[in-house]
Amino acid sequence: MGFPANGSDAGSKPLKFLIYGRTGWIGGLLGKLCQAQSIDFTYGSGRLENRASLEADIAAVKPTHVFNAAGVTGRPNVDWCESHKVETIRTNVVGTLTLADVCRDKGLILINYATGCIFEYDSGHPLGSGIGFKEEDTPNFVGSFYSKTKAMVEELLKNFENVCTLRVRMPISSDLSNPRNFITKITRYEKVVNIPNSMTILDELLPISIEMAKRNLTGIWNFTNPGVVSHNEILEMYRQYIDPNFTWKNFTLEEQAKVIVAPRSNNELDASKLKMEFPELLSIKESLIKYVFEPNKKTTGV
Repeated sequence: MGFPANGSDAGSKPLKFLIYGRTGWIGGLLGKLCQAQSIDFTYGSGRLENRASLEADIAAVKPTHVFNAAGVTGRPNVDWCESHKVETIRTNVVGTLTLADVCRDKGLILINYATGCIFEYDSGHPLGSGIGFKEEDTPNFVGSFYSKTKAMVEELLKNFENVCTLRVRMPISSDLSNPRNFITKITRYEKVVNIPNSMTILDELLPISIEMAKRNLTGIWNFTNPGVVSHNEILEMYRQYIDPNFTWKNFTLEEQAKVIVAPRSNNELDASKLKMEFPELLSIKESLIKYVFEPNKKTTGV
């Protein structure tokens, strides 16, 4: 096959990225990062489930790396997937596997933005223990159909030596007006649960994913900042930095279950593999302050 060994440098060949997910949040941010870094990139126009259209994209673009930020998460949330199962399978399973297979055929590495919402706290990884799920652990959360499809496809992608699977969780960015931003979501909810979770600060981690492509890294990676942060801890920071008058109400998982269709994943992922590769990676609370709350600070005296 034409792709380099895991971890080898991309060398002197000029980078050319083919990105799927132009209309999505991560796909849009990736394009902006490429522009800022003067990396040549093109958005794919093919449908993921249409093999011929993907082959046509690759023939036209001649990329060095392919990024998949396309996928169905459901609008307004993953409950949509419960009543649109075939559409969810078509993109999240058939589409992702087709893209991985076409890339393998062409000797290309695929950076695949996946999810870490395929685990939940259990007896081996209790809440508050600091014991996170590792890359090689088997997913144990099948509460939502969305998570089920993501766990299925991750298991199958293990067989593709050209794929770099990035387990993203509860993504957060400095754009607090974006409705997909986890902080924006929970500030708008009538009530929130309060559970520590691993999360992904996109402002810090998306540039790392570009560096991972340059290093030709493959395999599964927990793509979160080290450590956990709870809903209340984030909302306390929001009150401290953004809106001193902000208030919120908590409710229990049992109460939450009455207003959602599918259960939600809560977990801690062990980010030590990513931290070893990128020692500069900040802990979740440090990253929240540096990349999200300091740049958006509206209050005085923090």
